[in-house]
Amino acid sequence: MSNQQQPPPPSPYGTGTGTGYGAPPPYAETPYAQTPYPQQGAAPAEPAPAAPAPTVPPGTGPAPPPSRAARPGRASRARPSPLIAPGLQPAVLTTVLAALLAATAPLPRPALAAAVVLLQAFTAAGWFRLNGMWPARQGIALAFLAGVTTDVALLATSREHTPTAVIGTLGIWCVLGIVLQLRNHSSPDERLYALTAGLTSTALTVLAAGYLAVARESSEAVTVGAAAVAAAALLRALPLPPFLSPAVAVLAAGGAGALAGRLTDLGNTDGTLIGLAAGVCALIGLRVASYDYPSRFVHMTAGVALPLTLAAPAVYFLGRALG
Repeated sequence: MSNQQQPPPPSPYGTGTGTGYGAPPPYAETPYAQTPYPQQGAAPAEPAPAAPAPTVPPGTGPAPPPSRAARPGRASRARPSPLIAPGLQPAVLTTVLAALLAATAPLPRPALAAAVVLLQAFTAAGWFRLNGMWPARQGIALAFLAGVTTDVALLATSREHTPTAVIGTLGIWCVLGIVLQLRNHSSPDERLYALTAGLTSTALTVLAAGYLAVARESSEAVTVGAAAVAAAALLRALPLPPFLSPAVAVLAAGGAGALAGRLTDLGNTDGTLIGLAAGVCALIGLRVASYDYPSRFVHMTAGVALPLTLAAPAVYFLGRALG
């Protein structure tokens, strides 16, 4: 039997001209993959002796790799940046919007409805951008129209039908949002995220109509709650120690509520209670609006609206109970 060299066996990865598994493996360029196939009948070649390692004088070689304890861990590399509060400019805009609500509260309800619509527009746009969804014109429009529909329903119905108008409008628009998401051809995760953001934004814009709902029974509660939110937002934006700033903001909200209650017919005690509750809700809204990236759009929309929006349910229930 002759010792003719046989052709190498065909590679299971193909010729390397196609895509996918037809491409050569990444380890084909290593010295081990370049070793020639042995001839039939020939003795296996002896491995070449390893070359001695070059001697390097001490102190001149490369530095040894850091120990495992010194290397940064995955948790430290993935640590998120600290949240950034909205700041003073959004607090000033919140104060302006709160003053608009307080000024239109004693007037006929369509005047207050115009201020509430402005608050709902800030809420709808800010919530979607706060969740990283921009542009989301369809979701913003749906959430905003849900709030406007609630305002129209509150203006068209009597005081006894206020809960029915709010809950019914919210239910109808939530069902509409679910139906529209069924036409979305994105991945299931993206559809679920869009549905969650849309339903939450719709609920927030509907809750903002609480100022219009409570104005039927106690317009003074709207004035007191708006004054408390403005005071809490301004004091929270001041450069105070982190452990002291929330307490100062809540106390300022209570003081503003007491002062506004004294100026109206609500009284000091009731004004203080509504002011404290509205101040706590305003701080929650500011915390939610805090963003881990210095986004001016988020701070100038969600940072402006969420303190007033989240305080609306507290003003509504306490205003009905105390008014």
